Amino acid sequence: MRATEQRPYHHGDLHRAIVGAALDVLSESQSTEFSLRELARRAGVSHNAPYKHFADKRELLGAVSAVGFELLAKRMADATKELDSPRERLAAIARAYVCGGVNNPALYRLMFGGYLGGGQDNGRPAIERTAAHSMKALVVEAICDGALGRLIPNTAANARTIDGAILIFWSQMHGLTLLLVDSLVGPSGKIEELSEGVLQGMLDGLANCIPEVPDGVWVGPPPAE
Repeated sequence: MRATEQRPYHHGDLHRAIVGAALDVLSESQSTEFSLRELARRAGVSHNAPYKHFADKRELLGAVSAVGFELLAKRMADATKELDSPRERLAAIARAYVCGGVNNPALYRLMFGGYLGGGQDNGRPAIERTAAHSMKALVVEAICDGALGRLIPNTAANARTIDGAILIFWSQMHGLTLLLVDSLVGPSGKIEELSEGVLQGMLDGLANCIPEVPDGVWVGPPPAE
């Protein structure tokens, strides 16, 4: 059942109802060009109801993006729960990441694009940063457990090395996702094989050398100012 088909909505469900309607519209239209009034209609509530939970559309889309990160993290966790090998877990995470982006490009671009980075503080919404860091933790765990051929304890002393590995992993998977979404690489039916080939080549390289990120560099959502 789709989120917007669960009626009637009580006041405590209104936030979930509006976000669910936004996720549905985004998936169907592959565009963020919708109004809060349209979402209210889809959710079966008054046109002013969304403003009880969201000051504006950017705040709503921050909540939508956060749910996108939660869904992607769940997809990654589900893909790895039966796997013991850290390298296999990281490969499964990569496949889940790429498939998630290709299956819903508009949500992916909202999550990883610049739209939500244009607020007054030039930072990502707090709700989104929290969900994104939870997803990042799955990648950190696999890397620290030995996905790159050796254990890397998750300590402050290794932070720049771990972020260096994540930067390369993320750059490769993000680039492949966008190439597939924009049909610059294909066909779409070869997603798993393509992500596997890119990943294995990258892991072989990282096993030989993990470049540390420069001091003061972050990897992931920018820290709140």
